[in-house]
Amino acid sequence: MLSAQNPTRRNILKTAGGLSAAMALGAGGVLASATPAAAVGDGFGLRIVDRNEADPRMRYYRFQTSAIGWNPGVNVLLPDDYHWSGRTYPVLYLFHGGGTDQDFITFDRAGIRQWTAGKRIIVVMPDGGHMGWYSNPVSSNVGPRNWETFHIGQLLPWVEANFRTYAEYDGRAVSGFSMGGFGALKYAAKYYGHFASVSSHSGPASLRRDNGAVVHWANLTSALDLGGGTVYGAPFWDEARVNADNPVQRIESYRNKRVFLVAGTNPDPINWFDTLNETHVLAGQREFRGLLSNAGIPHQGLEVGGGHVIRPQLMQDDINGIIARLRKA
Repeated sequence: MLSAQNPTRRNILKTAGGLSAAMALGAGGVLASATPAAAVGDGFGLRIVDRNEADPRMRYYRFQTSAIGWNPGVNVLLPDDYHWSGRTYPVLYLFHGGGTDQDFITFDRAGIRQWTAGKRIIVVMPDGGHMGWYSNPVSSNVGPRNWETFHIGQLLPWVEANFRTYAEYDGRAVSGFSMGGFGALKYAAKYYGHFASVSSHSGPASLRRDNGAVVHWANLTSALDLGGGTVYGAPFWDEARVNADNPVQRIESYRNKRVFLVAGTNPDPINWFDTLNETHVLAGQREFRGLLSNAGIPHQGLEVGGGHVIRPQLMQDDINGIIARLRKA
């Protein structure tokens, strides 16, 4: 695990697509030579079973992996100049929310191409299950659903082996919406040396408050994916897992990171789902921010109108902040 205070500097230059024998004028008038394209391949427990690389920016891959009982997909969004610049880029891992209509395509539908146009950052958007909670569940009746293993143990090193990214602390950020915002907070704490920036857009930050409402919600909703299994165990929780995953219990793990939080203040009172989710999100993020402040850990917390929705302008603002924090392309 890399250290935030003294992260290992490893500038691993790898190519994945591009124009061979092409010359391009880089930043500051430096002439950069694009290297021959290297095919994106298998590795780290992932075998590519489907792909679409026709779009110059948005690449799609689907994998067979022992970590997941079906074949999860990922979209990899490349910068406009990726194929000719020869540059190495910082990378953002961006996680979708929960629900039967949410998957690795969520942010493409929402406008991620426009949000990142002209920006020098790679964005990786993987499947996380309809209600996978970015976790290895305590129990599953439908085969493996080990999303944490897939994301951290397999996908992250696969990305760094196949695309020109900075494989270091200052080269990686993690962000997400709703369930994905929780996943971002969780991974940033549990894998402290992996990510220099963490963002949660309407993601819960406190699992145990209100008699463990979010843990109960995770267990209830995960039954969709797990055939009656649960993320944290029922009727008795795996307390060690809850402790390890609970952001408010991992406050010191957010030191020396950029922390960006968004919560809505007035969810739709007619929409029970909106009210239930964002009410707990707001209360949990307030608890989390208070603990960060007490510990002297800088962070940015925004309370804005509306409920449990993706806010495009704040997503764009967040991406700009991520780019400012990470190592430059």
